Amino acid sequence: MEPGVKEYLIRILNTISLSALCLILNITAGIKYELAFIDDKLLWKNVAFYIFLLVSLTGMVLYIIKIWRKPLDFDK
Repeated sequence: MEPGVKEYLIRILNTISLSALCLILNITAGIKYELAFIDDKLLWKNVAFYIFLLVSLTGMVLYIIKIWRKPLDFDK
């Protein structure tokens, strides 16, 4: 396999894997441990969960942008 194509496929795999991991972690924490649901009043657990959700989503997006910002060289 050509190195440029291999690098492209690795980027795609890294993007899909990181997105799936972030999604699974946040869904598990939110639904299984009931952190995403605000019942009677807002608790510190809910606030911490939503802060973690925003931080992890922002970190994931910035890392994916960093991965894809480097130009691909298919002529190697």
